[in-house]
Amino acid sequence: MRVLQPEGWPRPRGYSNGIEAEGRMVFVAGQIGWDEQGVFRSSDFAAQFRQTLVNTLAVLKEAGAGPEHVVRMTWFVTSRDEYMASLAQLGAAWKELMGRNYPTMAVIIVSGLVEKEAKIEIETTAVVPN
Repeated sequence: MRVLQPEGWPRPRGYSNGIEAEGRMVFVAGQIGWDEQGVFRSSDFAAQFRQTLVNTLAVLKEAGAGPEHVVRMTWFVTSRDEYMASLAQLGAAWKELMGRNYPTMAVIIVSGLVEKEAKIEIETTAVVPN
């Protein structure tokens, strides 16, 4: 993979402007903050985010992929305020689970998710080198 950083642009914090990759593509459906039994263990935004990453990594593992292969994520969050108030905790969970991999990302504020208790849903695309 190659991070695409146009000359003269400031380096983004926590994501990449673009990534070029070749290999086997892995698509992960929107994951939410419930556990493997479909139970929400917390209503806390940061705790749901962490569980969402755990769930995403479990699906990626089934394809022989890990956090280093993630090239794109789209986050759907139900509260901008909760998201902003949790940034330090989100960063800590990210570093613990994803390391120093910063894929392309978009964060979209939505009025709700299909699972009423869910506060965040993340879709992920990974590319595993051939």
